[in-house]
Parts: sequence; structure tokens; C-alpha cells
Amino acid sequence: MLTLAAALTNRNATETLQEGLAQLAHGDLSVDCGALTQIDSAAIAVLLGWQRAAQAQQRQLVIQRPPAQLLSLASVYGVAELLGFQTAALAANAATATVAH
Repeated sequence: MLTLAAALTNRNATETLQEGLAQLAHGDLSVDCGALTQIDSAAIAVLLGWQRAAQAQQRQLVIQRPPAQLLSLASVYGVAELLGFQTAALAANAATATVAH
């Protein structure tokens, strides 16, 4: 399992992408996103890079505990389903975000 740090932004995207690709070379990739608190569009690019590589190698990418901000960004870019984010999870996080405001 690859456990992501608190930030996945353009500052560490290349390194994080490479780390995941190295793990994919040995099998399926499970990514724990639970600690993520700071993301930008580079986070989506990294996840999509892993997804493309997993498909090319006939492996599976499993994204665990995606934070609401990541779900929202994936939804805005129209890639939530491609990344395996469930519609119910997106709706639940949207409702939570609305209540929190």
C-alpha cells in the first residue's frame, strides 16, 4: 500500500507518480489518501497516470479514503467515475461540505 502524505501538489507530483509506478511494476496498487489535506490539479494528474499505467499492465488501482476535496476536484474534471469514485460517496461528501458551510 502506498500511503500519501498530507500534500499532493505540483511540488511533489513527479516524485509521487514515480513511487506509485514503481509499486505498480510489482502488482496492483492500493493508495491510501486519508492524510491528504492539500491538493491541486496535479493530484488528479498523478491518479490518472497511475490509472493509465495500471490498465496498460492489466493491474488494478484502488484509491482508499479519498478526502472530499479530492472527490470534488475529480468531479469537476469529470474523471470521478474513471478513478473509481462512487457516485454515492460524491453525493455524501457534497452534502457534508454543504452542511459544514
